[in-house]
Amino acid sequence: MSEEQSNWPANYFNYFTEIEEHFQRARGTSLFLLSPLDWALIESWRTSEVPLEAVLRGIDAAFEKWRSRKSKVQQVNSLAFCAQAVLKEAQILAGAASPRRSGSGGSDAPPFPPEELRAYLSANAAAVRNAGWEEIAGSLDQLARGAETHMANLEELEQRLTALEEKLIAAVRTAQTEETLFEARRDLAAELRPYRGKMTADQLAMLEAQYLERRLLESARLPRLSLFYMK
Repeated sequence: MSEEQSNWPANYFNYFTEIEEHFQRARGTSLFLLSPLDWALIESWRTSEVPLEAVLRGIDAAFEKWRSRKSKVQQVNSLAFCAQAVLKEAQILAGAASPRRSGSGGSDAPPFPPEELRAYLSANAAAVRNAGWEEIAGSLDQLARGAETHMANLEELEQRLTALEEKLIAAVRTAQTEETLFEARRDLAAELRPYRGKMTADQLAMLEAQYLERRLLESARLPRLSLFYMK
């Protein structure tokens, strides 16, 4: 197993939790809850393989710039405020040509025991089955039965869960009314309006896709299937 594979569990979970906690500290409000748009933005960064270090440095840079303003009209209420700074830091790190990987000193210890993984997969299977998607629920049941085996390669399990989630999202999307889909896009446009100038077209496209997928599952009362949501 390569160093990157052996450190995958710790790096994967830390990506989400460290960004959330770092933003809360930078904002000075530990009880601040990230919005669906914020979580979609984190997912888009992870999908684009933006280094964790770049995100954390970008958050710091964005808040430093905000605090240096003579007039602070409003508090920073979204991680999207930091998007431009994060992109800049990612470009700086990419140009540094450093061979060191974030978290390269981690251990091979799994982030949770097999029984928790089995319970998580079984619970998701039950929720998906109750919503009427029997085939996907059956696949989750099968993964739950093999939880002990999957502990040896959580990255591969996550890939399987991603494929199942994509299938579930596609099925849910076809079952939604035109009005429901329109309302989701309208709400997204309103939330994104203050931040469009801070993101590239590619960033916006990925963020929109992540947000709409989250919104679809939430409206159908369906769980996210990713291992991250065990936390």
